Amino acid sequence: MQLTKNNLQEKQTHIYDAIVVGGGAGGLSAGIYLQRYLLSSLIIDKGKARSFWMQELHNYLGLPSDTPGRVLLQRGKEHYASLDGDFLNGFVEEVRDEGETFAVLVKVGRQKSIQAVFRAKYLIAASGIIDYLPPLDDLRNVYEYAGYNLHVCMVCDGYEMTDKKCGFFAGSEAAIEEMVFNLSWFTAYITIFTHGAFAVNEALKEKLRNHGYPLIETPIKQFLGQNHQMTGVELADGKIIELETGLISMGSCYHNTYLKEMNLELKGGNLVTDKMCRTSHPRIFAIGDLKVGLNQVIIAAGDGALAATGIWREIRRTRGARLWSKNLLKEQVED
Repeated sequence: MQLTKNNLQEKQTHIYDAIVVGGGAGGLSAGIYLQRYLLSSLIIDKGKARSFWMQELHNYLGLPSDTPGRVLLQRGKEHYASLDGDFLNGFVEEVRDEGETFAVLVKVGRQKSIQAVFRAKYLIAASGIIDYLPPLDDLRNVYEYAGYNLHVCMVCDGYEMTDKKCGFFAGSEAAIEEMVFNLSWFTAYITIFTHGAFAVNEALKEKLRNHGYPLIETPIKQFLGQNHQMTGVELADGKIIELETGLISMGSCYHNTYLKEMNLELKGGNLVTDKMCRTSHPRIFAIGDLKVGLNQVIIAAGDGALAATGIWREIRRTRGARLWSKNLLKEQVED
């Protein structure tokens, strides 16, 4: 059921088997499996998952290559709704461990918002990340091309950049060191842009020169192109650099602040989990981009299935096998 300000009151007294924070591919997959396991679940989604911005899913098994991410999410939401799962558009502000349950504090509504509290035995963190974009005065200029031929994931879209003139938009020296020389597997025609945001040490500059990769430290004025296809950048000094594609590597914001009181084990910015996506807290699972691993839509969907299965196995063992009461009563009568 779709929850709104008008009907969520009745659900605040219900204890769900699991609450899923995030309605992206991973969260929807987790919700679908929870419902198919005959468990009760609530998905709380802040909106606009990372995959929502993907204009074409070229690497998702079985889908036409021009399928937008928002179509995948809409179909997943419809699937979840068909299984009678609860869904709420809201922002999770805090999670409190009450012992046997979690209290999940949610802000509902962008205007005239209200506070609501929901409870569950288990929690699945599927709230994902958002990528930092080049900080231009006109950010709409970036969104004009982001998700088309201006990419944020080399693993997802490296193939799309094969042998093309590629702009690498870095957020730090570490990003250059970590990503550029891996990107060269797909294309050698790489130009690095720092947007004037940080200095590059001489050793790294020399390494880039030895590979023939230009380093542009002048700030970017705007991206150029048409019909969502980026063709280059104009620098602050008026110079134009022609490009055919781009990769943004400026870091990401992890949407996990609601878990700050849980003291979960981290590796870098990612949550450490076991093979079933369980975190260092026995009743909190983390899936998709929040956990250590590859940031891929198809992996997030698989993580959702794993987390839901882990929860079902635990609840199943706790409740034990169901009795066929009629046959037991019949045997007692016969005895």
